[in-house]
Amino acid sequence: MSRPPFPPYTEATAIQKVRTAEDGWNTRDPERISLAYSENSWWRNRSTFVQGRAAIVEFLAGKWERELDYRLIKELWAYTDDVIAVRFAYEYHDAAGQWFRAYGNENWHFDKEGLMTHRHASINDLAIDKADRKFFWDTSGPRPAAHPGLSDLGL
Repeated sequence: MSRPPFPPYTEATAIQKVRTAEDGWNTRDPERISLAYSENSWWRNRSTFVQGRAAIVEFLAGKWERELDYRLIKELWAYTDDVIAVRFAYEYHDAAGQWFRAYGNENWHFDKEGLMTHRHASINDLAIDKADRKFFWDTSGPRPAAHPGLSDLGL
């Protein structure tokens, strides 16, 4: 199994990898998303540690039971041959209707098949008013190409 583009990354292929990851996460489909990670992929997500695809699926399923109407934007921060760093923000609301914007950074390491072997995510949540939301697109698909990115939104 492989997941192009493959390392070593260029700026163009790193940007492509980031957008592919964003599009995948915006599906909110844990099974589909897990296929971008190696069988034994290791994650630190906030203070939670996860290893392996089955654990990734379980983690993501729980995430989207709590984080409703989730919309994510990722942006390339830096890259080397087989490592990509991104910054991101996502918006969601909880079951009580409170909206949040989560801000974070991720560091990714890839194997030669383009599968992510390590994911380190640091994330902070900020409660926002519904009127302060910035991410607007139909959640049945990826962020449209014309929708502003993080830098365009001043985030």
